[in-house]
Amino acid sequence: MIIRSLFFVGLFICSSAGWALEATPITTQQLTTRLISAILGLKTLRVATELRERVGTSTTHDYTQMKLAFNPYRVYLKNQKGVEVLYVTGQNDNEAWVYPAAFPYITLSLNPTGTLMRKGQHHTVLQAGFSLIANLLGGPNGRGDNTFSESFRYMGDTTAQGESSYILRSDYPDFHYISYRVGKNESIESIATHFSCGEYRIIERNKLSADSKLIEGQVLQIPSAYGRRVLVTVDAKNYLPTSVTVYDDRGLYEKYIFSAIVANQPISSAEFSKGYKGYKL
Repeated sequence: MIIRSLFFVGLFICSSAGWALEATPITTQQLTTRLISAILGLKTLRVATELRERVGTSTTHDYTQMKLAFNPYRVYLKNQKGVEVLYVTGQNDNEAWVYPAAFPYITLSLNPTGTLMRKGQHHTVLQAGFSLIANLLGGPNGRGDNTFSESFRYMGDTTAQGESSYILRSDYPDFHYISYRVGKNESIESIATHFSCGEYRIIERNKLSADSKLIEGQVLQIPSAYGRRVLVTVDAKNYLPTSVTVYDDRGLYEKYIFSAIVANQPISSAEFSKGYKGYKL
């Protein structure tokens, strides 16, 4: 049953004309359009992320502080174990600097999409922030006109982290794995994009590595969509996600909680350099 709550006079929503009063519920199309627009409109972002990801039969749990700047893409991450990652487009031969916070306690240069950095990770450093939900809603062509993207619905209002929020939900009971024959020049990334299913599940299901080169005619097991159920909470003021939870045929696949969000405030270029004060890179 779809719950649609009425807004009271005095509730402010963001519109292209600025802050305005709206006395009627937001629609699914309005919510998804504003959410995608808010994500694609980001110039900079600071955010703390709590993540849970199922890897094999276990679930990992971590906290990460992130700084991101876009056009060109730059990102600095530090998790609760003290691991630091810095990636700056066009620098370091487009490899990431990684301080492992463990022996041998030296900074490494690693391929951000390679096996070492992808081990036990659903997503790469190049996908930090909110790109996941924008891609799910937009689909492979960016228009959101595939069956999975169209399954999202506005389901009502809630309070998340003390702020008024919207609930966006996808129920996709047709989630299953299919046998797929690899075509010419296809890669894990291109197949994942085509099916909007994410690369990690293809890698795990088919016992591949992130560096695996696919062979034309090779048969893979591919998920038909990103998940069986996806829940997204969206801040009612800035239209950015505060959580994303994904379930598949085995239960909880991943969950991300975003807090301390600071969007589109200047971040100095020095904060995306190895020598920045406080970094161990």
